[in-house]
Amino acid sequence: MSKYAVIDPATGELVKSYPTATDEQVWEALRNADAAHKEWSRRSVADRAAVVRRVGQIHSERAAELAAIMVREMGKPLPEAVMEAEFSGAIYEYYADHAEDLLADKPIEVVWGTGTAVIRPSSIGVILGIMPWNFPAYQVARFAGPNLVAGNTVLLKHASQCPQSAAWIEAAFHEAGAPAGAYVNMYATSQQIAALIADPALRGVSLTGSERAGAAVAEVAGRNLKKCVLELGGSDPFILLSTDDLDAAVAAAVSARADNVGQACNAGKRMIVIADLYDAFLEKFTAKMMERDASSPLSSTGAAKDLATQVSRAVSGGASLVQAGEPKDAFFPPAVLTGLTSDNDVYYEELFGPVASVFRAEDEADAIRIANDTPFGLGSYLFTTDPEQAQRVANALDTGMVYVNGVGMDAPELPFGGTKRSGFGRELGTLGIEEFLNKKLIRING
Repeated sequence: MSKYAVIDPATGELVKSYPTATDEQVWEALRNADAAHKEWSRRSVADRAAVVRRVGQIHSERAAELAAIMVREMGKPLPEAVMEAEFSGAIYEYYADHAEDLLADKPIEVVWGTGTAVIRPSSIGVILGIMPWNFPAYQVARFAGPNLVAGNTVLLKHASQCPQSAAWIEAAFHEAGAPAGAYVNMYATSQQIAALIADPALRGVSLTGSERAGAAVAEVAGRNLKKCVLELGGSDPFILLSTDDLDAAVAAAVSARADNVGQACNAGKRMIVIADLYDAFLEKFTAKMMERDASSPLSSTGAAKDLATQVSRAVSGGASLVQAGEPKDAFFPPAVLTGLTSDNDVYYEELFGPVASVFRAEDEADAIRIANDTPFGLGSYLFTTDPEQAQRVANALDTGMVYVNGVGMDAPELPFGGTKRSGFGRELGTLGIEEFLNKKLIRING
């Protein structure tokens, strides 16, 4: 069976397989993308933006069609899949709407000497995107949208279980008027990808995925002096220090942990609750997690088995578990762990599914200590009624993102990325489009 296949995680049924690319097809894709860059980069920003805008409109207009594909590929709940398709459309349209401002010359005030100086952003060439399965459309949009309006061309290697999403997105670019080679989907192998990264025609690589995959890509990219952006794992804290509405805080915590069946890098995975709210929060949170709809599977039976093994190790190491039933095939019922201590290996691991760990913090300083006691540093969520405390704690958190008194606040204009073992670089917003640009200085003597 081909490595690239749609296997419905709800049934285990093989829906469709796709042939893995040959070496010649991969090198042809790179040649075509390199040739297309010469023409695509010379187009006006407005022309490129018009193509990308149409891609966004196709995502929005056919959200239900794309959503159905994502449900079959990785089990995403249908309403969330529709929202993802629509949000992806909004990302493409954001970059189309703001491309000229984002790519405009940036003047520098000349202090020594006379004359003018500007930074002129320009494309650099072919960029490779390596995408994960958990958000098959959104992850592509936040990579491809900014790079294409900037004038770069894109090679896209999607997750092996998302070949139909990959084909749908490529078709959307073709329908929108992207020239041949500007956006190319490849069903490539890891060995082929490593060879591509080493080739001089490829100018950069962006990966969203596991630490292991990120380390492998970074090693090859570094050896060949290629820029890379990595968005890797996360074990984001959800910190509750005070609230005027505990039920609302609990609802936010459940959403942060269980949306997309818990399979999000920036999900709130560790609930850190101030001591005087801990018991009440734990009771309400556990009850709401147990009521959570468990009708959607994880991405695969393998993912469910891996998560079950982690939970079993956590319990063997002394943690307590409450779970809404027993795992079966790819279905994993919501679960809550307490008593997970730092001498338990699972304490430092990412739990990729609807399993929350709850910790008691004695005070603000203890909450910050627990939150930062992780190898990851992607995002974080902070709930407090004290504005000064919000600023103080946000400054102290060793993460790339802090969301205060809210969840689900991602937006096309907001940069996304982390620190520590969660990777480096940013996507989305003004920072996202700057990752793969040549920021050329033009200094004219007056």
